[in-house]
Amino acid sequence: MDADVIVVGAGLAGLVAAHELTSRGRRVALLDQENAANLGGQAFWSFGGLFLVGSPEQRRLRVKDSFELAWNDWQGSAGFDRLDDEDAWAVRWARAYVEFAAGEKRSWLAGHGIELTPMVGWAERGGLRADGHGNSVPRFHVAWGTGTGVVAPFVRSAHRAAQEGLLTFHHRHQVDGFVFTDGNATGVRGTLLAPDDSPRGAPSSREPAGTFELSAQAVVVTTGGIGADHDMVRRYWPERLGVAPRSMITGVPAYVDGRMLDISAAAGVRLVNRDRMWHYTEGIRNWNPIWPDHAIRILPGPSSMWFDALGRRLPDPCLPGYDTLATLKYLRSTPDIAAYDHSWFILTRKIIEKEFALSGSEQNPDITSGDRKAVLRERLLAKGAPAPVEAFVRHGADFVVATALEDLVAEMNALTDEPLLDAALLRRQIESRDLQIANPYSKDSQIQGIRNSRRYLGDRLGRTAVPHRLLDPAAGPLVGVKLHVLTRKTLGGIQTDLDSRALGLDGRPIGGLYAAGEVAGFGGGGVHGYNALEGTFLGGCLFSGRAAGRAAAQATA
Repeated sequence: MDADVIVVGAGLAGLVAAHELTSRGRRVALLDQENAANLGGQAFWSFGGLFLVGSPEQRRLRVKDSFELAWNDWQGSAGFDRLDDEDAWAVRWARAYVEFAAGEKRSWLAGHGIELTPMVGWAERGGLRADGHGNSVPRFHVAWGTGTGVVAPFVRSAHRAAQEGLLTFHHRHQVDGFVFTDGNATGVRGTLLAPDDSPRGAPSSREPAGTFELSAQAVVVTTGGIGADHDMVRRYWPERLGVAPRSMITGVPAYVDGRMLDISAAAGVRLVNRDRMWHYTEGIRNWNPIWPDHAIRILPGPSSMWFDALGRRLPDPCLPGYDTLATLKYLRSTPDIAAYDHSWFILTRKIIEKEFALSGSEQNPDITSGDRKAVLRERLLAKGAPAPVEAFVRHGADFVVATALEDLVAEMNALTDEPLLDAALLRRQIESRDLQIANPYSKDSQIQGIRNSRRYLGDRLGRTAVPHRLLDPAAGPLVGVKLHVLTRKTLGGIQTDLDSRALGLDGRPIGGLYAAGEVAGFGGGGVHGYNALEGTFLGGCLFSGRAAGRAAAQATA
């Protein structure tokens, strides 16, 4: 045999699985269709957010959390409704993951040298019901180094194992199928791709240069989702989310193509929940792109006003940072706006300086570099917006700035094929909102949310502006931001048991075949159900990759 175990995919889940295997003395062949520059895959580009429950970081910020509260939030968000079929394993994975997040996860991360910043973000604040979607408390812990810091220990482990003769890198190996012997997975076959030295994240050649076949006792599939293939996104776009956008921008590198999902299905592997997906509505076009249609997601604070393409304020719970898929559904299923693929933020300079953050390791150089002083200087003490945000305001195609509302609306209309926005309509809505600022209480749910946010120390210090009137000249100038649908995550995939063993069409494990990460719906074929609580994508790769590596190591002992 060429190895004890073949791992297909050198992203985070694959690297974690390889680490678990090689640390137990197993010989691993690590395959990826990209070159060596792309070790770590999509996770490298992430903000490094991790979902933890009851952490010291939370307690220092006076956040009271518990497994019971987190599990209640997860169930309310997931909405598991296929418990006898497609969700049968997913719900078990979900509980195991929340237990991990409330227990061993932090010490396990620390054991790998992954440190957490003291700030805990409040992502996905939810659908405004205690038993519905959303995080009741802040749980979004950011790793020092962002995504690069999460990936780095496992990249080092892979290189160390290679030096010790336990791991062999097979870059530019595109898997086209599995090899089965007596019903068990014993290898893979595929296409050798021509050498390509494209930089990390950029599209690479698919020119064939030969074929290959490798054999092993077991195969672990960790090849990610479908986010870069817009045709595949549209193929599985569910009716419950309305009409798929005609135009989308891409939040993942070009190699996130979903190939192994269909290849696995053709081999008799059971795929479930393919109609569940996670795309953001606060996407902006990157002024300095790396891959085609490269998009960045705004991580918004709670204060920007959100309007549809016709200039009408979005209803609850479609508020910045509250309920991603409810907002996506509203924008894509409301009849008179579904024909348009964009929406708008209107905010002030004061808000953008305090509340705007951008997802991605390259958009957060202070945290990515681990420069504690720079984080303090840029995010808490500086008067202006962080440098990456300022660069988008100046160079981004989706940003306009003006002192007067009427001038701002004229510039916003210039960014669309036809002038859809009426300044008088926008003024009425903004003035109504501004009247709610005079008192420390309000009937406006967004104002209530802003004041609720200010009661959380972390948000008051770094993520929520002091409540003010948008039309107050002292808070200006005004900023308009055109928002697009940004493709990101596949929530369904290969169904697996709690040992990450891939299941066949009969619901039984396929001998020697494992799956982890996004290709497995981050565990069980859909650990998130219909909705994510955020910070759970990297964590899902870590948790499921760990399970797959440990189980495959035991099976090949």
